Amino acid sequence: MQLFYNPNISETTTSFNFNKEESRHIAKVLRKKAGDVLHITNGKGWLFTAEITLAEQKNCRVSITSKSFQPKRNFNLHLAVAPTKMNDRYEWFLEKATEIGIETITPIICENSERKVVKTERFEKIIQSAMKQSLQYYLPNLNTPIAFKDFINQDFEGQIFIAHCEETDKKSLKSELKSATDCTILIGPEGDFSVKEIEMALANNFIPVTLGETRLRTETAAIAACHSVALNNE
Repeated sequence: MQLFYNPNISETTTSFNFNKEESRHIAKVLRKKAGDVLHITNGKGWLFTAEITLAEQKNCRVSITSKSFQPKRNFNLHLAVAPTKMNDRYEWFLEKATEIGIETITPIICENSERKVVKTERFEKIIQSAMKQSLQYYLPNLNTPIAFKDFINQDFEGQIFIAHCEETDKKSLKSELKSATDCTILIGPEGDFSVKEIEMALANNFIPVTLGETRLRTETAAIAACHSVALNNE
């Protein structure tokens, strides 16, 4: 099954037109014609089956023939991950985390962050593409980048962890995770969190954890954490 994404349709929609870019992809690249069937999600849990009624490169129109709703998971995973120096590494993380399953992603700007300015337009497209590729019906929420000190002082639901590399007493993430429980995990930049940031997190009741015996890159650590949560909830 090939999945398309349109955030503007709802369970009451009966027909709609794709934008010019999607219409061209459907009619020219995929060579779809009137009468062909498409599967579409709005990223809010709904899967729509639709029949093409007009297949033109500038205007592809479909009619909804059936719909179904998939409930959310019984937990929410929120990863707050510092942007990497090279954008492509962060983009890889976004793609793979979406494929594995995640609800919220927040880029956090830390003291040791080499990248302080983050543009999220391309990030959004990568998340959308990964959602469609992995046949999921919920689009992860990508928050606006925020400074660590501002992020850490928010209210959080469920378990809260900080994964860092300092030689201090830390617990294994997999041993601390609880099933069917919301979870927020902090992953630092290439230079790790600063001592001050770790102390701030601990003062806000974040549990210090390790993701294994080896030292991981930021994007690898984020995926390891994401996958640990997914496995714990299988």
